[in-house]
Amino acid sequence: MSLLVPQDLKSNSNAVVRYNKERIEINGIDEMVVYTKRIVTVFNKYGNRHANTVEFYNDYTEIKKIEAKIYDQFGDEIKKIRRNDFTDQSAVSGGTLYSDSRVKFFEYTPVKYPYTIEYESEVHHESTAFMPQWRPIDGFFLAVQHSEFEIQNNTGETIRLKKENFENDSISEISEFHFKAENLPSIKYEAYCPNIAMYTPRVKVVMAKFSMAGVEGHNNNWQDFGKWVYSKLLTGTDVLPQSAIEDVKALTDGVDNKIERAKLVYKYMQDKTRYISVQIGIGGWKPMLADDVDKLGYGDCKGLTNYTKALLEVVDVPSYYTLVYGDENIRDIDADFSSVQGNHAILCVPNNDEHIFLECTSQSNPFGFTAGFTDDRDVLLVKPEGGEIVHTKVYNADDSVQKTMANVIFDEVGSFTSDVTITTTGYQYNNHQRIETETLRDQQLYYKNYWDNINNITIDNIEIEDDKDNIVFSENIKVVAENYASKSGKRLILQPNMFNKLSNIPPRYSERKLDFKVNRSFKDVDEYIIQLPENMNIEAMSEGKEIKTKFGIYKFSIEALEGNKLKYTRTYVLNKGNYEKEDYKAYRNFRKQIVKNDKSKIVLITS
Repeated sequence: MSLLVPQDLKSNSNAVVRYNKERIEINGIDEMVVYTKRIVTVFNKYGNRHANTVEFYNDYTEIKKIEAKIYDQFGDEIKKIRRNDFTDQSAVSGGTLYSDSRVKFFEYTPVKYPYTIEYESEVHHESTAFMPQWRPIDGFFLAVQHSEFEIQNNTGETIRLKKENFENDSISEISEFHFKAENLPSIKYEAYCPNIAMYTPRVKVVMAKFSMAGVEGHNNNWQDFGKWVYSKLLTGTDVLPQSAIEDVKALTDGVDNKIERAKLVYKYMQDKTRYISVQIGIGGWKPMLADDVDKLGYGDCKGLTNYTKALLEVVDVPSYYTLVYGDENIRDIDADFSSVQGNHAILCVPNNDEHIFLECTSQSNPFGFTAGFTDDRDVLLVKPEGGEIVHTKVYNADDSVQKTMANVIFDEVGSFTSDVTITTTGYQYNNHQRIETETLRDQQLYYKNYWDNINNITIDNIEIEDDKDNIVFSENIKVVAENYASKSGKRLILQPNMFNKLSNIPPRYSERKLDFKVNRSFKDVDEYIIQLPENMNIEAMSEGKEIKTKFGIYKFSIEALEGNKLKYTRTYVLNKGNYEKEDYKAYRNFRKQIVKNDKSKIVLITS
């Protein structure tokens, strides 16, 4: 009953795992059974997701048993959930053309909290490539009373393990392949903290000899695994129709530079294909045939990457199929532990000591642009001789610049008109580029939201230029704002930073518990020429400010020019990095000072 949950585990918890036992029985490289029993007490609606009453299956996975029981807070059974009560549906989104992946799950809608759910399942797998991991704490605000993970190896084959974050005394090793965790308190989410998997206990498991959908492989290291991917998943999939071969040869005829040839082929692929998810074949890992991608005009990340690789081979540009975790949040392939990893495929074109990475699912990405999805992370190059871990491009502050220039004309009642130009590169290019394809109405709404500090704003004209060769995105916007400055008798009071004002201060914690991380660096440069009304003079204005910290720099200045004009300049640089929790107060203060100084005012008075 939920009344028996220890009070220290209830604190800051949306749910408590009362008991969790996962036993993995390996009877062959193509036969694995996973037994799960899980009892979870849920205290509120945010804890419902921790019930984990879900199993995935496909043509190589069979759910032999799945059932659950619900108990009220006093331990009385109130509902029994049988196999037929579980929802059964496709495990992929509607954007997937075809897939053999399905899922069974049960979503309980409680009448009252707390409640306890007891869940049991037995799942048979014909593949041992995708071994379960043990993560007793897999989310914030979740406590664990008891969790076990046991592997029973009946094959004699080698199993490799990697144990992470086992410093906690609450974790014990019963045997080489049997682990237990008891009385783990919940972890409260804090802003800018790294992924919870980075600092909670985890056991990664892999078989040195495995089977994926009937295809055997060896995985003692990344070289082994990469060689298996190349020989078993890629070999034989790169045959192109003669028409495509002739197209790219004609397209690159007379182009001596291999990178220029690669650019032409990349654009050819973008114009000819589109992305559609396809998750069938060997574990959903084998790409479509290049011939089929060419004929159908679509593919998923695997198929489009493989197709582009095949096209580049025709014009003598070597490239490597590359496995990566694609996401705005940065996640590495684990360089120290070879296993089936990654959720995305991109293409690497080597250029002397440089690796150029191509996102083949995008019809609009510039050549070699990866910011925001596959930048700054370890990835696996798949080569004929084996796998190799390399790091993708890091976009430093000087690579990710937003420059905002404006000419502003004020009238005597505090209204203004302005021509604003915003140019962006790197990660900031990624943040702005998507506006180009929006409708005019949506673009106008975007800029009104972007400049939500300006009341009574009208967007009169928008001109956008996307320079894909130099990867520079330019926006020219004509802005009109009524009564921006506040009037007080003969005075006008205005804030000169109109177009790039930082307003968000990180939350304050009385005692920060977790280290924090800034994922990406960037640089903002702003320069506004402000024409004041003819009959008004400056009565007061700030002398400016400069702040230098380990987290970055901030400075602004206001300069009087001839002709009753002012020049406002501002620079803000934020540095990426992993920072200790003791630094958080200083980081927050840095951001707070920026917010304060971005609100600096100028007072004008009628002459």
